[in-house]
Amino acid sequence: MTDAILRPRRSVLYMPGANERALEKAKGIDADALILDLEDAVAPDSKPEARERVCAAVRSGEYGHRELAIRVNGIGTQWHDDDIAAAAAAGPDAVLVPKVGSADEVMQLVAALESAGAPEKTQLWAMIETPGALLHAEEICAAHERLTVIVMGTNDVVNETFGLHVPGRNPVVLTALSLSLLAARASGKVIIDGVYNDVKNLEGFEAEARQGREMGFDGKTLIHPSQVEPANVAFAPSDDDIAHAHDMISAFEEAKAAGQGVVTFNGRMVEELHVRDARRILAFAEAIAAR
Repeated sequence: MTDAILRPRRSVLYMPGANERALEKAKGIDADALILDLEDAVAPDSKPEARERVCAAVRSGEYGHRELAIRVNGIGTQWHDDDIAAAAAAGPDAVLVPKVGSADEVMQLVAALESAGAPEKTQLWAMIETPGALLHAEEICAAHERLTVIVMGTNDVVNETFGLHVPGRNPVVLTALSLSLLAARASGKVIIDGVYNDVKNLEGFEAEARQGREMGFDGKTLIHPSQVEPANVAFAPSDDDIAHAHDMISAFEEAKAAGQGVVTFNGRMVEELHVRDARRILAFAEAIAAR
């Protein structure tokens, strides 16, 4: 497992780049990662000022353990090139690009970051949120090793397919999530679930976060600080999960040492793949604790 896979990204909170107070408040929010947004959260007239403010925030070094990503405006917009240049100079942990639609665009973005002098630590994150991107998700995910994280844009998926937001998410959204998750896992990428819009509905958020975890997502993008703690809980191993993993590994190793051909634990057959997953759970729990 790579460091990129093990790094906790349970809670990935969007913060509006034009809001100085919000950027200051984010220093005390217990999110694993922050997306400092220059796109949807910023009015056109405010984008140059927001760009300067976000880059200054990244350079401040005042965000502790939180992974910092700058979401730039998309390819083809009038702000994109300046956003890329400024973000590369600021050197965040990642640059997130919306509406990435092809492997060629991934390569174009990597070249732009390198040309602008982005440090090696600055990863490329890509949003998959259009029908065309979903149909080419595997190619996008596998395009370049600098692309490490896929972020789902589920609001745009609903919008562009003329669907509806419904509890449990509509079948097209579930298909989009499934296709993208398979593509990400096939390419060894991290993948983050989309946002939940009703910030006052904690029960609904928790249900959708559980769904995302059950599907296999690494975390969830968030639009309000109140969603951070339930996301951290939903996407972390529980105490029972950790104890179960320890006990399974011990039982497996003891059985193997005794020369047993078939290993059982709590009445169920255990194979190498189960033990690998148990070790992954423990490694992720350790990464959370080390954070």
